[in-house]
Amino acid sequence: MVTYIVRRLITAALILLGASFLVYLLTAASGDPLAEYRASSAPNKQQLMDSRSQLLDLDTPAPLRYFKWLGGAAQCIVPFANSCNLGKNIAGQPITDALGNALVQTLTLVTGATILAILVGITLGIITALRQYSALDYGVTFMAFLFFSLPIFWVAVLLKEFGAIGFNDFLRNPAIPWPTAAGIGAAFGVVAAVVAGGRAQRRILIAGVVFVFVTAVLLYFSAASWFKTPGLGPVVIAIAGIGIAFAITLLTAGLKNRKALQSALIAVGVGLVAYFAVQPLLDQATFLMVVLLAFATVLVGMGIGYLVGGYDRGQSMRAAALTSFLMGFLIMLDRFMQAWPTYFNNSRVRGRPIATIGATTPNIEGDFWVLSLDSFTHLILPTAALVLISLAGYTRFTRASMLEIMNMDYIRTARAKGVAERTVVMRHAFRNALIPIATIVAFDIGGLIGGAVITERVFSIRGMGFLFFDGIGHVDPNPVMGVFICVAITAMAFNLIADLAYSALDPRVRVKA
Repeated sequence: MVTYIVRRLITAALILLGASFLVYLLTAASGDPLAEYRASSAPNKQQLMDSRSQLLDLDTPAPLRYFKWLGGAAQCIVPFANSCNLGKNIAGQPITDALGNALVQTLTLVTGATILAILVGITLGIITALRQYSALDYGVTFMAFLFFSLPIFWVAVLLKEFGAIGFNDFLRNPAIPWPTAAGIGAAFGVVAAVVAGGRAQRRILIAGVVFVFVTAVLLYFSAASWFKTPGLGPVVIAIAGIGIAFAITLLTAGLKNRKALQSALIAVGVGLVAYFAVQPLLDQATFLMVVLLAFATVLVGMGIGYLVGGYDRGQSMRAAALTSFLMGFLIMLDRFMQAWPTYFNNSRVRGRPIATIGATTPNIEGDFWVLSLDSFTHLILPTAALVLISLAGYTRFTRASMLEIMNMDYIRTARAKGVAERTVVMRHAFRNALIPIATIVAFDIGGLIGGAVITERVFSIRGMGFLFFDGIGHVDPNPVMGVFICVAITAMAFNLIADLAYSALDPRVRVKA
């Protein structure tokens, strides 16, 4: 395996050299970086042209400039040298600094969207494969291809109009008339009936229960002005935690594993105690503190599962750890809701919290919760746009892969031997179905660093895509090359990881030199 990895790295380096040379020459030949000055009537036009020519070294032919750039870029791979030099852009800013700022913006925007798209898409793909040709299958397929076919800029504009402007107007007086609440409840009831499947009486019963529940909740939210002062509270967290415990146990161990279910329920109880214990600590929260608390939460869950044990201690540990993590998420969500009125009434927000442009509100001040809410509200719309557009690929690939696997002989053999359906789907089918999906996920994650050019421009986010587009527009090879190198290295690394993952997912695959 070591020989294989070394050979792949050498091949990747050679490909990277050739591709970077072509990209540099194409960028340099794409236009005239002095065009804006040539058409200018400014009295210091010549001085400006000379300054930019000196900054971009335009007197040197493009092929020679590439090797100068390559010499500075080569210093980036020298460990602890702190001498990485990727040149400067036309504003005189070092590319390393511009890349650092853009990379933070891009990862903040695209990482969450990609993770959500992968999780939701794979989940929907599994469900639609198990219920092939059902109303749910047709509905998910239709919606997935509908959003996949829509232009991203049009989806972004619709989200701005109805998800930001419309919702911000609603928050001025968050009252929901009973016909609107009933209409929303009916829509949720229809969706629940389609998802539930089964006999007509069962679907009608589920639709009715969901209709009544959603309508009652919306009317309560309207009467209590919940949208202005939201919160979960220990009762809602307890009810949701119990539901999470049963769901996690069902997926990871099966409800017949009483020890795993007991571990998950104990984790819920510990989470409720922690809800009251950590409130004073959360008032002084920082990002590092939240990360450490998340790790501690998972460790506590694993400890509960280990102590409770059972015939398969690993299943108990997984069920309790996942339940603990999700309980921690609910506690954090409740704390964010507690900070919502402070953020909503901030003088910089002015009662319109859902932002349409930028990554943060300029000059906003506040504690960790207010600043985090500001970042989240700026990410809601671009994240939703990216998730809707990219959901179809994961859904369809997962569905097709699962259908192929579910018709194989070893799946029929497992069912004939009496293996539980959960075990057949999750352990036997899903693991093998992940092999083709791993390739798609690896390429998408590798492309994360490149950013979403159109989305970043629509929402005025200065990420990697914006930096790349700006370099192309000004015929400035340095930012283009900086983005290209980051994207190329990341894509090649994750492509190698995908190849190695095949061996882990399928024992029949062996990585050889």
